[in-house]
Amino acid sequence: MSESDFSIDVAVIRERARAKMEDGPVTPTYGGDVQRVIEILNDVLATELVCWMRYSQNAIACTGIDRAQVAAEFHEHAKEERDHAMRAAERISQLGGDPDFNPETLARRSHTTYATFDDNDLKKMLKENLFAERIVIQSYQDIIRWLGAADPTTRRIMEDILAEEEDHADDLTDLLGV
Repeated sequence: MSESDFSIDVAVIRERARAKMEDGPVTPTYGGDVQRVIEILNDVLATELVCWMRYSQNAIACTGIDRAQVAAEFHEHAKEERDHAMRAAERISQLGGDPDFNPETLARRSHTTYATFDDNDLKKMLKENLFAERIVIQSYQDIIRWLGAADPTTRRIMEDILAEEEDHADDLTDLLGV
């Protein structure tokens, strides 16, 4: 298709836009299964909240000679995980869904687990968080591939979150010295 072949029937777009105002940003050209995307984003929300809680707990509880450096990294990661959760929740709302913050179901819906250690060992915390980041990276890559071109807005949100999760894994790898 050449550049000159492109055209938009603005009159039809205006008519469609006015016809279902209650649908907000979800237009007839939305290519995905809105309900399924909302379900998946609620799982992402749960995953991010569990990661936020784990990093927050680890930042406060960790001990050892490198505690200050690692705690600062855990605090930074916790803040970013919370931001990811809020981005997922806002997108759920935009799509007409209800973000599920229910504490009773968070662990079941999360792709990762919440882990603490009796001895508050830094190395164990770092390894467990790296393990969780690797799970999230693979899960989010799969979600992004599934979304494809059907929902470019959600895909971009997930791509942005994925990039930060990859940075987290890289930070943890550096701290572990592997």
